[in-house]
Amino acid sequence: MSQDCGRSGRVINEFGGGRLIRLKWKWIGRAAAAVLALIAVAAVGGYSYLRASLPQTSGEILVAGLTAPVKIVRDAYGIPHIQARSEADAWFALGFVHAQDRLFQMEITRRVGQGRLSELIGSSGLRSDRFMRIIGVARGAEASLAALSPAGRAQLDAYAAGVNAFLADRPVLPPQFLLLHDTPEPWQPVDTLIWARLMALQLSGNWRDELERAELSKTIPPDLVANLWPSRPADGATTLAHLSQAYRSFDFDRLAEALPPPLGPDLASNEWVVSGAHTTSGKPLLANDPHLGLTAPGPWYLVRIEAPGLTLAGATAPGVPAVILGHNTRIAWGFTTTGADTFDLFLERTAPDDPTRYETPDGPQPFDTHTETIKVRGASDETITVRATRHGPVISDAMPNAAPGEILALASPEYFRPDTTAAAMFEVNRAQNWADFLAALSGWQAPIQNVVYADVDGHIGFITPGLIPHRKSGEGWLPQPGWTGEYDWDGFVPFAELPRSFDPPVGRIVNANNRVVSNDFPVFITREWAASFRARRINELLDATARQDAYSTAAMQTDAVSIFAREVHDRLGLVKPKDDASRRALALLAAWDGSMRRDRPEPLIFNAWMRALILGLLHDGSKYDLRDYLTQRSWMVLAAFDGTSVFCKDRPGGCAAVISDALASSLADLSRRLRGDFAFWRWDSLHDAPFPDVVFNRIPVLRDLIRFRVAADGDFYTVNTGATSLRDADNPFADVWGPGYRAIYDLSDLDASRFVIAPGQSGNPLSRHWGDLTALWADGRNLAIPPDTAGLGPDSQTLTLAPR
Repeated sequence: MSQDCGRSGRVINEFGGGRLIRLKWKWIGRAAAAVLALIAVAAVGGYSYLRASLPQTSGEILVAGLTAPVKIVRDAYGIPHIQARSEADAWFALGFVHAQDRLFQMEITRRVGQGRLSELIGSSGLRSDRFMRIIGVARGAEASLAALSPAGRAQLDAYAAGVNAFLADRPVLPPQFLLLHDTPEPWQPVDTLIWARLMALQLSGNWRDELERAELSKTIPPDLVANLWPSRPADGATTLAHLSQAYRSFDFDRLAEALPPPLGPDLASNEWVVSGAHTTSGKPLLANDPHLGLTAPGPWYLVRIEAPGLTLAGATAPGVPAVILGHNTRIAWGFTTTGADTFDLFLERTAPDDPTRYETPDGPQPFDTHTETIKVRGASDETITVRATRHGPVISDAMPNAAPGEILALASPEYFRPDTTAAAMFEVNRAQNWADFLAALSGWQAPIQNVVYADVDGHIGFITPGLIPHRKSGEGWLPQPGWTGEYDWDGFVPFAELPRSFDPPVGRIVNANNRVVSNDFPVFITREWAASFRARRINELLDATARQDAYSTAAMQTDAVSIFAREVHDRLGLVKPKDDASRRALALLAAWDGSMRRDRPEPLIFNAWMRALILGLLHDGSKYDLRDYLTQRSWMVLAAFDGTSVFCKDRPGGCAAVISDALASSLADLSRRLRGDFAFWRWDSLHDAPFPDVVFNRIPVLRDLIRFRVAADGDFYTVNTGATSLRDADNPFADVWGPGYRAIYDLSDLDASRFVIAPGQSGNPLSRHWGDLTALWADGRNLAIPPDTAGLGPDSQTLTLAPR
């Protein structure tokens, strides 16, 4: 505008109209002032309008569907304490507060599962929508809904009524809805079950590794492939199956590119429980911190629920009427993911004379086929044909222009049975003892979890529930021929045969995604267990303190010492520095204790070195380039330091040269990113948690307005996990997933249990609860969710939902 106005002034001046120039600029100034005033008024008005999207948290709201008034007291951090006169009214109120604080998160979750993202975001959502329609997340949820008991269905109905009671008043919606021009439809009971199926899919992603291994197996020597995905422990059996020659032409890479990205990052979680013999109170202590992506909002929502016969506190998932992680008046429980191999890929073959049928051991059978229409914002609808075989949906149909012979089916437990996991979770909330707890989890199907337990009577326990397939042959390591029947599933492992422990003599149970059972356990769970570093550190800390309490447990949850770094530290004397910078860095690391503190340079130097070393091992410059498989691979690093890695055995100078080159190159890279002497660098210079929002993170100006970051301790292998995405070349050290929920359950006084989530309770960026728990979380602090709401302080607010 200023350039155009300047040209107008010059034109008038050339014709000698000095007064006209002054009048022109005077008019332009007034017009500009008016426009700015209008913009300011609009901004203020718009902001005021958007502020109306914040929930009403005091006073009274009349709603249809309640049988009696419900009191909802929110504390200073927005955590609701729901006090209802019936269980149904309690679930109604939970649906209402979830909708008040996390409606957009609920909307996005169900749209992802329904395969309806493209209705909101256009063709960029098609990859996800096609895949969700092909694997039938929504169809499976419908089947699970039909299989629910009347009590389970009533719980879902009450919750949905609460969500819809909020929507019925036509509230001003959070700004994410405004940006996407979205108006949410009424919540349906089946929408809750979609969340459960998405979690099962996210936590059972080993089938994607099958795709990668299959493509690599065509050109890469078997020992390299096996060493990219080794068994745990290292001396476990490593038998690499091979693809049949007939399917070496299948383009697994093209299929992987056609699929949407995984629903979440690599995962990690911690849990441990100690008996009363090892606590100051004489009763058990249970700690749990599941690790998922660090986003705004996070996956968890804290709440306390009280109704006749029902008292619960802990973490809920918006969209679900249950406390997923928490305690009632008698027991507490926690989860970590097992990483069980419960999905398999089957190569199928069409009948020679009929492409509508596929071969089976009993002769050709027709595909189970139907069509689905995907609505796309700003484009024409897309109709797809969905096919399934006896093994499961044909996911290769996600590839554009797939060849007739390229047929790959995905087998999962949910394809063969309606999922009863939601009902199992409802019953866990009501369990009063170990027998009740086991009875509830006997209906758990997916995802496979490691579950720890403690009760007020002093018992502790552990079980790994879920449907684990019994295979006739093989271990699901690679896609296998589906027409022979040799690799078919032969039912599922009986619940009674799943791993479990009750009151072990050692008086503790620890799991951090590490191996659950010994090599000789009769049930095959997986060959790819997570590294044991976090579990070893937890046990080390438990050994160091004879009697645990809530304070020592909280300190353990925020411990940032890396056992992996200490193992590398023991091998530093083998490294030959290439230059003076490397020599100084090695001296700094030699005096280091392996603690990934945010204010120290050693964690930054160490993690940059490890990243460069893994990159160097994955690319030898001539024979192979595996840099697309860059991720944390501790076993590869330690083998290189020991000189036994297959990835550097034929390199000039061997593994020692690769290690020295990696140190020098990592220091050079850090010097480009940071200034000054590296002795004064800090881990948090490049390692902080950004907490991106799914919508605002894609809008540059708005992203910067609402963005907040917090410095973080830890790394991939510490108990206080601050995991990074090494494949992100621009920000390889950002803290992208970790313990978004921490809890400590004290069975001597469950009401004194401690909790924290990150970043906050609200999913609305205009709310003060958008990120107000982040500082507590980052500093390892926590809070209680007590029964006495009168003691919540002057910042608490009380809302009453009353029957209309």
